[in-house]
Amino acid sequence: MIVIRPKIRNNICITAHPQGCAQQVRAQIRYVRSRGPVHGPKRVLVIGASNGYGLAARIVSAFGSGAATIGVAYERPGTAERSATAGWYNDLAFDAEAHQAGLRAWTINGDAFTEEIKRKAIDTIMSQLGQVDLVIYSIAAPRRIDPATGEIYSSVIKPIGRPFTAKAIDFLTGAIVEITSAPATEAEIAHTVKVMGGEDWELWITKLIREKALAEGALTVSLSYIGTELTAAIYRNGTIGRAKADLEAAAKRLDGRLKPFGGRALISVHKALVTRASAVIPGVSLYISLLYKAMKERGLHEGCIQQMDRLYRDVLFSGKSLPLDSDGRIRLDDWEMRPDVQRQVAESWARVTAENLSQHADLRGFRDEFLRHHGFGMPGIDYSKPVDPTKVEPWKMP
Repeated sequence: MIVIRPKIRNNICITAHPQGCAQQVRAQIRYVRSRGPVHGPKRVLVIGASNGYGLAARIVSAFGSGAATIGVAYERPGTAERSATAGWYNDLAFDAEAHQAGLRAWTINGDAFTEEIKRKAIDTIMSQLGQVDLVIYSIAAPRRIDPATGEIYSSVIKPIGRPFTAKAIDFLTGAIVEITSAPATEAEIAHTVKVMGGEDWELWITKLIREKALAEGALTVSLSYIGTELTAAIYRNGTIGRAKADLEAAAKRLDGRLKPFGGRALISVHKALVTRASAVIPGVSLYISLLYKAMKERGLHEGCIQQMDRLYRDVLFSGKSLPLDSDGRIRLDDWEMRPDVQRQVAESWARVTAENLSQHADLRGFRDEFLRHHGFGMPGIDYSKPVDPTKVEPWKMP
């Protein structure tokens, strides 16, 4: 038993709290249940299921649609002396809540890029479900080992062509500094596309089709982000943007393969939210803080679970034709991109300083959400009490 408190270095939290993670999983479940049933699929595979949008997709699938779910995630378990990753606790909490609710759920912990984990997932589908009707792909990874060659590729978040300088915020202290990121090399661009592009998603779907584990009429959705001109140099026009373009090209190829059988492959573009990745991208943490203030003032703010619930309820399974943009993408960043929201964010971006930060940015909201992702700051939990870092007991939470 140990006392677990947040340890944050360079906007990265290296600890997580088991009871707090369980509590935030339950909060998401309560939200979905409060919205009523979703007429969605009953057999769902989520690749990247332990945090953020992937976890939210699994929760909506199970507790909105009543689906049996298989979640794939790569997380580190806790030991007697050290906490697990937040995703490990999230998966344990989800499994416990699903089983208590009479929902079938299987979690596979391992590297989704490997043939071994693909094999385990497909074997579980075939033995337990027969086939799946929906595949959500939500992977954000720092590196990938090519299953064919064994070569290691590492992703970077850098601009292309020229350096990028932007304001960055330390969300613990409120300090604002300028950070310059050097442009990526051609090798770094290629590596990032290899890790974060569409190749692995395509390998997953190809393997599911070949093994007849994908049902006729099945849908697969990969989650993405576009952003605005304020962050374009480091994001959409940078290495990540190249990877996202590759992901969109893969979607078109997969869509062509699935359409003859009544299926679809789609990209769903979501709003900027606090994640482990966004907290360390130059300029993005400040942008999100400004965005949160603008959207909350208008009653437009959504977290991962609200976004995913809206995707299922109002778009994918609404019974209406899919509202796609000119590039064939679903746009769940529609509220973020409203002209009045973006105008306020741009004006605040130009004016914000450490002295007037509270006037322009929702730093507290950013900080609180970041901590909640790791199980801290949840109501009803005494964080001074020792806990067992190797397990969670979500059914005992208030």
